[in-house]
Amino acid sequence: MQINANSMAAHSNWMANNSHNVANVNTEDFSATQTTLQNPSEGSVQAVSSDTQASTNLARELTEQIPIEKGSEAQTKAIKSYDDMIGSLLDLSI
Repeated sequence: MQINANSMAAHSNWMANNSHNVANVNTEDFSATQTTLQNPSEGSVQAVSSDTQASTNLARELTEQIPIEKGSEAQTKAIKSYDDMIGSLLDLSI
């Protein structure tokens, strides 16, 4: 379950950077932040952000929100399933 929580935090960070880029699309001399998800070790996921020299590419930022949302939903479902299984086990032990 820890990897799911790490993944949700990484997706949250990615969405925050994505939203910041979209919010500043019309800001003069704004440099967008690019975020990628990486797997630095077995059982962990992290968002790695780097500043770019480019302005915000609105089409890319808006289309990236789809996998961010779907990834967050998948992790939420996995955590919910784990919670349901633990609840069922606790009900059986009573």
